Amino acid sequence: MDPIAAKYIGAGIACIGMGGAGLGVGMIFANYLSSALRNPSAAQGQFANLIFGFAVTEALGIFSLLIALLLLFAV
Repeated sequence: MDPIAAKYIGAGIACIGMGGAGLGVGMIFANYLSSALRNPSAAQGQFANLIFGFAVTEALGIFSLLIALLLLFAV
């Protein structure tokens, strides 16, 4: 296999992580919203967990973007 083609395939596979991050963020907010509507008094106590989950999920998405860019533009 040509090394350039392998580089493009690897970058494409790394981009799958960005789609996973989008799904993860959607699931986090959907579950928070459904639980907040069921029990509004406990929603404020779970807000810190919501922000932490959002930050970790977005960090993984940015990390996968970084890996894809490194595969494309680094040596």
